[in-house]
Amino acid sequence: MPVPVQNLPEWPSDVEAHPLLVIDYQLLKAGDKDEIDRLWEAGTTLGFWYLKNHGAEQDFVAMWGMGEEVFKLPLEEKMKYEQGDEGLSFGYKAVGRYIVDAAGSPDPVEGVNVAKDDALSYPKVSRREYPTVINDLMGPVVTPFVEKCVDISNTLIDIFNDKLGLPEGTLAKFHERNDFSASETRTIKAPANLTPGKLAIGGHTDFGTLTLLVNNLGGLQVLPPGTAEWRYARPLPGHMICNVGDTLTMFSGGLLNSNIHRVVPPPGLQSKYDRWSQVYFTRPANGTILAPLLESAIISEAYNKLTPERQQSLSPGVTSYEWFTRRQKNYRTKNHKGVETWAANRGTEHGRA
Repeated sequence: MPVPVQNLPEWPSDVEAHPLLVIDYQLLKAGDKDEIDRLWEAGTTLGFWYLKNHGAEQDFVAMWGMGEEVFKLPLEEKMKYEQGDEGLSFGYKAVGRYIVDAAGSPDPVEGVNVAKDDALSYPKVSRREYPTVINDLMGPVVTPFVEKCVDISNTLIDIFNDKLGLPEGTLAKFHERNDFSASETRTIKAPANLTPGKLAIGGHTDFGTLTLLVNNLGGLQVLPPGTAEWRYARPLPGHMICNVGDTLTMFSGGLLNSNIHRVVPPPGLQSKYDRWSQVYFTRPANGTILAPLLESAIISEAYNKLTPERQQSLSPGVTSYEWFTRRQKNYRTKNHKGVETWAANRGTEHGRA
């Protein structure tokens, strides 16, 4: 069993976590109206929820095993597959290559990302090359993980499509399986014993449509709407933490909430252990224009009630590719020039009423 899931401390009893709604994936698949309404409640309020009975728990653990093999490689070998500074994120990310705040402080985490397009086309290379250890595990580990995450994401997207009053398949057409996108897996390792309060990942909204996440330890914090207090989102065994991203907020005219979140060291004794995260990011096809889908009366009504500043933040007039590469490029430490660079990597948190 991979090290990230062995002999870890329990959540500290004296640390309060923010409550997230627990959504049953099997009930969603069965079309249960009450569960669908609860998903809608989660997506339109905090924008975060737990997902249980999803059937992918062991796939997430297997991806951590893949990450262990990658991170054991010599740095010189890993750096052959580094993401680079031009706005793409597939490949290896060394410690310190992202900034976590406006001052340009470097991040303390190591990570590796695999493109959805490469996982689904393997052994054909669609986007880039990866270390041999990833190639060896693509068939048994990475591709099955991506397949399950794509299926889960598509189920959630179709439900939101219907709740938004959009014609059947409207959101799905922006997320076609064979269209190139920035959708990807991300395996992250943050070291033990970080200075309390040190940011592992700075406050941000996610770039794309949906995020599926499993952590072995705490550290994820959310900023509930209307407050200025960061609150822990506690990881629960067997549950994903899911959240809405920027592009779904845009498509929905602000109805679905891409909430601000960050990562700090785990609380209590958990801080003495390496923190692992396994993520799948669903993002629209590269050529998708990002704007509210005003053909829906539900979306149009909500959008028209927003301030002009908020409307502008939800109608950037760019493609999904342009939105992603702008944000990604300005997170890179090498590209940091000052506070204006940090501002340039921001998402839909701008212009909130």
